[in-house]
Amino acid sequence: MENSLNSEQLNYVFNNMEDAVCVTSRNGTILYTNPSAEKLFAFSTYGGGGIKIWEAIPFVEKNDILIQIFIDVVTLHKQIKNSLVKYENNQGKIFTLHISITITQDEEERVLFVIRDLTRLFKLNSAFVRYTSPAIAEYVLNTPEGEKQGGQTREVTILMSDLRGFTALSTKLSPSDLVIMLNNYFENMTKVIEKYHGTVIEFLGDGIFIVFGAPKHDPNHAFNAVACAVEMENAMSHVNEWNVQNDFPELEMGIGINSGSAVVGNIGSDEKMKYGCMGETVNLAGRVETFTIGGQIYISERTKALITENLIIAGEQSFMPKGAKEHLKIFEIEGIGEILKTDSHKNLTWHEVAHDVMFYKMAGKTVEEVSHSGKIIKISDDEKYGVLQTESSLEKLQNIMIDIGQNLYAKVTDIHEHDYTICFTSKPEAFVNICK
Repeated sequence: MENSLNSEQLNYVFNNMEDAVCVTSRNGTILYTNPSAEKLFAFSTYGGGGIKIWEAIPFVEKNDILIQIFIDVVTLHKQIKNSLVKYENNQGKIFTLHISITITQDEEERVLFVIRDLTRLFKLNSAFVRYTSPAIAEYVLNTPEGEKQGGQTREVTILMSDLRGFTALSTKLSPSDLVIMLNNYFENMTKVIEKYHGTVIEFLGDGIFIVFGAPKHDPNHAFNAVACAVEMENAMSHVNEWNVQNDFPELEMGIGINSGSAVVGNIGSDEKMKYGCMGETVNLAGRVETFTIGGQIYISERTKALITENLIIAGEQSFMPKGAKEHLKIFEIEGIGEILKTDSHKNLTWHEVAHDVMFYKMAGKTVEEVSHSGKIIKISDDEKYGVLQTESSLEKLQNIMIDIGQNLYAKVTDIHEHDYTICFTSKPEAFVNICK
């Protein structure tokens, strides 16, 4: 039984294959093109034979490399096995091409060009990386377990960030402006996250959920997470410069970090999966983040224990996590090693006010029903902090809602007898009356 193909069978193969095929003489004159080549290069528009293959390529700067390859093959008898080049057609559309060129060993020394259009593949790959993180894309594409369901327990560090007062802010902006502002914020944060080998699990509205130490193992996951947090906070000055220039409000971000065991891996069904991270370590990182105010970083005791570099600690607090038997310490971080956090609120100046108010304690995001009376006696000149005087007992890190005709939200940051320093986390329009 013969294995060779006759000319009719060969014609069928060439005419129906997706790869573009061209055959030229030894001097580059086009002898044969299949339909895919004619479609890709629009050879039929050049009116038939007698044309050198490089003459059929639009003479534009984008095609310089492709044209030179074609000329070198013919003039230097240089075979090309695998080459990726850009190509721009007459309509200005850009293609990514994979080229293999072989010179036949017969007397005629014809040249066979096989060209594969990889444009769609490159576009899909680019979209995949953009819609996940580079680390997840590499994990899925280059590891045996990348496409399998299931997870594994890994020692990691979780970073949760969130913009302060963003819910109220979002009601004042159009949806398109909101997206533009958030995209600039996320773009600046992502650059820092990638620098410290963090993996973005997802964007949670205005928040970011990041894991360090997965999917790629990182023995320095705790250090990288804290260093990343410091630089993320510092990057907010650049974000806000852009916001001011484009008539957007300035933003503030709080960050919580926790380390420990978590289950990481592909979660979902055979039809739809995502790379996820779950467990107590993740939940606790989210809890730690809720205690922060704008510009503040809190890390857990677990994270602190993993870091050998010098940590600059501004203070510590403790709280009782849900279901826990003992208090958990958290530490406010102002730097790690040589990486220092800038803080524009170090030297606060105040002016006195006198506003009687009613306020309510909050449990999580729930406002308690019992009201309390108090008086705001000071406001910082940057209008970020205030001093609330009240006989009611409040705890450090306690969230409260103050009734000023509209809902004003704040967090207790310091206590001195019956005077409570509070940070305003969400300010309605009526807040301007409090500042007078």
